[in-house]
Amino acid sequence: MSFHDNPVLQNDFVRLEPLTMEHAEGIRDAVRDGELWKAWYTFPPRPEEVEADIERRFSLHTQGTMAPWTIVDRASDRIVGQTTFMNINALNRRVEIGSTWLAASTHGTKVNPAAKLLLLTRAFEELDCIAVEFRTHWHNRQSRAGIEKLGAKLDGVLRNHEIMTGGQMRDTAVYSILPGEWPTVKLGLEHRLEG
Repeated sequence: MSFHDNPVLQNDFVRLEPLTMEHAEGIRDAVRDGELWKAWYTFPPRPEEVEADIERRFSLHTQGTMAPWTIVDRASDRIVGQTTFMNINALNRRVEIGSTWLAASTHGTKVNPAAKLLLLTRAFEELDCIAVEFRTHWHNRQSRAGIEKLGAKLDGVLRNHEIMTGGQMRDTAVYSILPGEWPTVKLGLEHRLEG
């Protein structure tokens, strides 16, 4: 089993499908839901850039550094976002869950915790990861709150970590979950999906 494989993963709430170009129109509709590309602190594709973004993710998948998925809401059978394992380090059994975005209409629903449960289960129970990392812009308070709600711990902040498109500096908040924390994190996610 390879770290950059991206098999279909599903539960009662979401289905994570291996990203294909056939998903482009659904991804375009999802990114328009809330005009997500307008947020200055995150990087979903603009509607006219969806195919280029899929090609970029394909390229990283071919290089073995990314496993990309399309997120499908099972209740509506509608594409609602994208997610990946990225910065894959199979030698050290580490992945980052990132390049994730969700249609605005799904924010606050069970879609995100359901997707994270699938990804974290794969990481810890199938790939035997020793750490799963999450990174986000320091100013993306919604993302930071979501990561913290998972039970991830803040490892630190990489200050002036990246120069963004507009020239501003990005401070990157780095979080992780370790194997000993996974049972509690899993229980918390399952509990959120029961309610």
